[in-house]
Amino acid sequence: MPVLRTEKLSLSYDATPVVTDLSVEIPAGQITVIVGANACGKSTLLRGLARLLAPKGGTVYLDDVDLTRLSGSALATKLGMLPQQPVAPDGITVSDLVGRGRHPHQRWFRQWSAEDERVVTAALEATGTAELANRSLDELSGGQRQRVWIALALAQDAETMLLDEPTTFLDLAHQLEILDLVHDLNRDRGKTVVLVLHDLNLAARYADHLIALKAGKVVASGNPVEVVTAAVVEQVFGLPCAVIPDPLTGTPLVLPRPRRPRPGSGRGTR
Repeated sequence: MPVLRTEKLSLSYDATPVVTDLSVEIPAGQITVIVGANACGKSTLLRGLARLLAPKGGTVYLDDVDLTRLSGSALATKLGMLPQQPVAPDGITVSDLVGRGRHPHQRWFRQWSAEDERVVTAALEATGTAELANRSLDELSGGQRQRVWIALALAQDAETMLLDEPTTFLDLAHQLEILDLVHDLNRDRGKTVVLVLHDLNLAARYADHLIALKAGKVVASGNPVEVVTAAVVEQVFGLPCAVIPDPLTGTPLVLPRPRRPRPGSGRGTR
């Protein structure tokens, strides 16, 4: 059963349509990665799934309930969203920031509790940021900050996590570190995770389910082997390529076809 699904969803910014009549399903308990060229509607779709952008038409369902029928606090306990460039107050410590993930679970008659403390501690430990708890977020490296933001989403204790380009501005080693963390959260805690990624090879390596978008419409969806084909990659990205099994993982590996021979190689395009 899909945990999230849309029916004929249309999203726009002012009068500019970005997503039109989109029907898509997010399978429960899996890692879904949304891919596509720049400005194809990936982040816009994620914002629509999180109710950060009101639909111009159609419906988003969470566990078969229309998202508009849920209160803000009820939605926040079910769905956690990490935007592309989150902003934190200057000087805030890691533990204080992660503790904000518990706000949806509190009421005027129920303030900070031992359970909140337990969940925050567990989120810090799960993301390898416990030793950073008393440090200012401003002092941390990009990879450390990204792990702290994921700890915040984890402390929210939502069943479904939406992460918009969590590897942006990170070097390859830190990208893999973040994606390994997401994989562990999915496998060990059963979290449903939806990611927007730019790197198609990393998407194919980590996804259980892929959605390829072009101009706000789904071109292909399914497991990576079904979606990452030379024909789909050329249609979605305009990139002639060959697709082979990754020798380390067996997942699809995209090899762009060179436009011209390498100087001095004496070899043409194959």
